[in-house]
Amino acid sequence: MPLAAGRALTGNRELVFEAPRRVAVRAAAEPRPGPGEVLVRTEVSAVSPGSELLVYRGEAPAALAADAALPALAGDLSFPLAYGYSAVGRVEATGPGVEEPAVGERVFAFHPHAARFTAPAGEVVPVPEDLSAEAAAMLPSMETAVTLLLDGRPLVGERVLVLGQGVVGLLTTALAARTPLASLTVADLHPLRRETARSLGAGAAVDPRAPDAAARLAERLHRGEPGDGADLTYELTGDPGALDEALRWTGFAGRVVVGSWYGTRRAALDLGGRYHRSRIRILSSQVSTLPPEATGRWSRRRRLAAALDGLSAVGAERLVTHRVAFAEAARAYALLDERPDEAIQVILTYDDD
Repeated sequence: MPLAAGRALTGNRELVFEAPRRVAVRAAAEPRPGPGEVLVRTEVSAVSPGSELLVYRGEAPAALAADAALPALAGDLSFPLAYGYSAVGRVEATGPGVEEPAVGERVFAFHPHAARFTAPAGEVVPVPEDLSAEAAAMLPSMETAVTLLLDGRPLVGERVLVLGQGVVGLLTTALAARTPLASLTVADLHPLRRETARSLGAGAAVDPRAPDAAARLAERLHRGEPGDGADLTYELTGDPGALDEALRWTGFAGRVVVGSWYGTRRAALDLGGRYHRSRIRILSSQVSTLPPEATGRWSRRRRLAAALDGLSAVGAERLVTHRVAFAEAARAYALLDERPDEAIQVILTYDDD
């Protein structure tokens, strides 16, 4: 199919991580869709305040594959690299053999930040017209939150603690709040995130630096019963030091689900004393795979559908605090790196591309 009438494809640009704390928007080759591919003109893309900030700071393991499960992220995490995985745009052209999606349809793609790009037609996700582009750009974060719920399996009547209220933490809180729990408590350093967590259904939001933090957590999690503490704790801060705190507040035979990626940093844990007798389970959760015990019923397609539904159900747009023009993308990363108390979800816009 020919290019859509009236839209000249000139001046394509892409974002490149050049070195620690140095990003640039560079000129890029004009993409043309090959067989089985679509050409997408980006409307918005979301900056991940987790994995992308690790890359930005130079704290990601350089030899690690960027994401073996995503064709657009082939290669490792060494500089320079194009990275990112949350692009939403309109299909502008299709290559031979492509019937769906059609020209003009809005789609999501796991692709680095770029004004225009090509992707296999089977790899893009159609976006419902009643879902905004900004909400759709948070699909990877919501898909991560769905995976965290699948891994943690919160049960009716349980006490759940979520450490860290970045984008993934807030979406996890929003999903957990839809379960009939005994209590849902969150902890985060930043007032904006704590306030947002309460609006999403958290029963209490604690500042871990406050003098009364320990007393407030004990009040929420201890009931003078066997197994006192959280039944389920999510560690989503990105801070290796928080994992020991997660163990501290989890009760006998509880579960600690680690959704943080620490990059090259290591967590120092006290696994003696109480932990030795606690039977606490530490579970790794990562969105590139499905929980093995769920694969008989769940597929990646089903998980994506659940994530799209979740974005609509929780009103994901409320997490967007900043919109930055693509040409000024360096400002977005500096904001998240230097002033995390001001920002939750930062969106790059492509109005001039």
